[in-house]
Amino acid sequence: MTNLSTDPGSTSGTIVVSGTGRIAVVPDVADLRLGVTVARPTADTARAEAAAAMTAILAAIKGAGVAAPDIRTTLVSVQPRYDYRDNKPPVLTGYELSHVVELTIRDLATLGGVIDGSLRAGATSMDALSFRVDDPTQAERAARLAAMAQARSRADVLAEAAGVAISGVADIVEGSGVGGPGYPQPKAARMMLADTATPVESGTTEVSVTVTVTYRIA
Repeated sequence: MTNLSTDPGSTSGTIVVSGTGRIAVVPDVADLRLGVTVARPTADTARAEAAAAMTAILAAIKGAGVAAPDIRTTLVSVQPRYDYRDNKPPVLTGYELSHVVELTIRDLATLGGVIDGSLRAGATSMDALSFRVDDPTQAERAARLAAMAQARSRADVLAEAAGVAISGVADIVEGSGVGGPGYPQPKAARMMLADTATPVESGTTEVSVTVTVTYRIA
């Protein structure tokens, strides 16, 4: 966004420009969702087998170094299963029980071990793996400084071209850039986390801040 305006009746006006700062950082936290699904003839049998499997999965997760406060149950569901064959009325054939947990893994070196241990313990689903920065404060600060520097550089060029001088700042509005500040976006650079377990690549994340600055000119 770029805008230069002057008031014909005065010697002052404004230049409005936008700037975006992007800072690439290496993530230090991973979030992962995994679970177990069991289908059995009765709901109680499905529940018992799913409970046993999840107990083993949780033991493996904790054994790999994930703390209890970083493990959250997000789904426990029971659904009937029907046979719809031969154009006949549906016949109940059993029940399917799903138990899903979400993990926050704060030591990325253990991520491969968490994945392998969970699968060996009986996990039947695993998805929603994402990486982020636990505390993006410093990266956000650097992105804001970069955004302001870019905005000022653009304003200087416009002021020079218009034959005016920047005399101050009238207004600053912070908005969202690519993903918004504090919401990391994956990029191409990557880092190998484990070479003895399942290999997982975290990449880098990008913290982005956009500002719109109104400069006074004279």
